[in-house]
Amino acid sequence: MRTMDSLPSQLTEPIVVQNHRAAVEAYLGDTRLRPLLLLGDALVILEQFPESSIDVVMTSPPYWGKRDYADGGIGMEPDYHCYIQHLAQICLRIKRVLKPGGSFWLNLGDTYHNGSLSGIPWRVACELTDHQGWILRNSVIWNKVKSGMDNTKNRLGNVHEYVFHFVKQSKYYYNVDAIRSKPRKAKIVKGAVVSATGVSGVRYRRQIELSTALSDEEKQEALKELNKMLEDVAAGRIADFRMIIRGQQRATHSDSERVSGRARELSERGFYFLRYHPNGSKPGDVWDILPEDTQQRDLHFAPYPVDLCRIPILATCPEDGVVLDPFCGTGTTLVAARDLGRRSIGIDISQRYLELALRRCQTLL
Repeated sequence: MRTMDSLPSQLTEPIVVQNHRAAVEAYLGDTRLRPLLLLGDALVILEQFPESSIDVVMTSPPYWGKRDYADGGIGMEPDYHCYIQHLAQICLRIKRVLKPGGSFWLNLGDTYHNGSLSGIPWRVACELTDHQGWILRNSVIWNKVKSGMDNTKNRLGNVHEYVFHFVKQSKYYYNVDAIRSKPRKAKIVKGAVVSATGVSGVRYRRQIELSTALSDEEKQEALKELNKMLEDVAAGRIADFRMIIRGQQRATHSDSERVSGRARELSERGFYFLRYHPNGSKPGDVWDILPEDTQQRDLHFAPYPVDLCRIPILATCPEDGVVLDPFCGTGTTLVAARDLGRRSIGIDISQRYLELALRRCQTLL
């Protein structure tokens, strides 16, 4: 393993302003958690990265037409078409540096122009999937809890943004257990197993026994499988369950046997189970997260918060992986990566923002 003394001098500087290629190559071969900060245009600097070298890209680029960011750069184009093409050029370079099994998370907000919402987030997403071959795995709604006041009187308030999850191929790194919520435990009540949500099997047994929609053979099989399910809850093999019985509960999602395997199982067997994972449930695609409002608001106004980065990094970046933010601003992605024990690289066109990022990251060391 390389030591600090053996690294190129550029890497030991707080902010690298030249010879980015050497600095990146040295950082990728090291194990230190201190982020690497690169000053310059992401479009240019990304060309100097080794191909397929980054595990996760997590970023929130400047939104189009929202405000004048320090030192110019993306977001100040004359119209949103130019903005989308400019951002797409950078995304193509991101695709080159991302590992085959890597993930790209993109946070984007929208903009009103001449009284009309531009639809920029989805225009960008379609550009990347239709013309660059990205695979879109999730579109997350970030509900900006307690976001700023909206005083407009002729439309609803805008309180959400999008976080898109893109990958390069169908097989990619994803650790779903790292982001599951901790499940509640089952308990024993009067000698009977009761799940965390109160399922004891008594109601299901009664429904099975009194059913006119099940044959005697189906009833026997249903009771047998119900007992097995309760044993699995007691042993911790599942966290909880729900039972769907023909004539008692509707099939989930669809009643069509042609499109739903569960509907088909209900028709053929007379019942099926919904099993809850023993390690807890995974997050949904709506995240209630407070916007950032504490980091140098007089200099940098992006609401992008540390908590928005946690699920993407935990789920899609291996513990020894590297996170890249090509529009790192004051370093929110880098702070999140460092908190979670991952290395990170930040690029920004503003030296002032990188100095703020450096200050934030140094408090973590």
